[in-house]
Amino acid sequence: MCLLPSLAAAGIVWRGDFETGDRSQFSTTQMVSADRLQLVTSPVAEGKYALKATVKQGDDPINSSGNRNELVYLSREKVGSEYWYRWKVMFANDFPSVDAWQLFTQWHHDGCCGSPPVEFFVKGEVIRLTVNDSGTVWSTPLKRGVWHEFIFHAKWSPDASVGFVELWHNGKQVLNKTKAKTMYAGQNSYLKLGLYRDDSIKPVGVVYHDGFIQATSREDVFPVVQPEPEPVDAGSPVEPDPVVDAGSPVEPDPVVDAGSPVEPDPVVDAGTSPGGTVDAGTGGALPDTAVKPSPLDEGGDDLYRGGCSASGGSLAAFSLLGLLGLMGSRRRRRN
Repeated sequence: MCLLPSLAAAGIVWRGDFETGDRSQFSTTQMVSADRLQLVTSPVAEGKYALKATVKQGDDPINSSGNRNELVYLSREKVGSEYWYRWKVMFANDFPSVDAWQLFTQWHHDGCCGSPPVEFFVKGEVIRLTVNDSGTVWSTPLKRGVWHEFIFHAKWSPDASVGFVELWHNGKQVLNKTKAKTMYAGQNSYLKLGLYRDDSIKPVGVVYHDGFIQATSREDVFPVVQPEPEPVDAGSPVEPDPVVDAGSPVEPDPVVDAGSPVEPDPVVDAGTSPGGTVDAGTGGALPDTAVKPSPLDEGGDDLYRGGCSASGGSLAAFSLLGLLGLMGSRRRRRN
């Protein structure tokens, strides 16, 4: 969550945040010299300027019972009025630690004497809020060197059954609505801001103030909570399509060299012999170049050796075989 100062201004009735760069937002001052109520640019709680209030022993600009340097705003809260206040305070690192009162914010009555009906002060190492007829209604340990934010809600009345106070410190409610006599009868109240302390305190005291506002609305004093922007769901990332491994490129089948075309074997004319023409029908004599059949023996083995010619030799051999078979047949029959 992000906390930002409220920008609403409809209910703000007065600002004492020092952003004018001077003390002109306040009605008057009670100080011994200008350096006791000095505007500074560091430290600041917000904006550009803050007030540095310094008190030294003997600082008594109005001849009172204590030492002080304060700013006065004549707000003059009326009986029955109800306001919200917000301001911030830092105690210097060397702020005195003494068992005596040191006021830093008060709503004082416009009469002459006595303690104010509402006062914020330090005593020892404790910050306290006191309401006149109720005594101390809240306290917390003093922390130096840090900003304390106070949001104070009050209804102003001298009647304890009507008036009330409630308090937030550093964003946390520390005092629930408490009935109290917040005014003196017949008197109005006004704001005083700075440092007012017991005149017995010797060390120098320094307190810083910043960002004071008075408003009629709670919304004007509380920070506006800006919700964090909702994250935009961009959707789940789309996974890319898986890369398909197409594999290694397939090499084409090698081209087989069919070689040179084979010339067909020459056609051999079975009817013509290399040496001349054999006329199987006339039985004429063979020319001298013709292959003559080998003489036959009793076993007839030469018939299976292919020794006859391609023309008449084979036919003559088969004729001879037929003749021999006929003769043998006749011999078997005679036996």
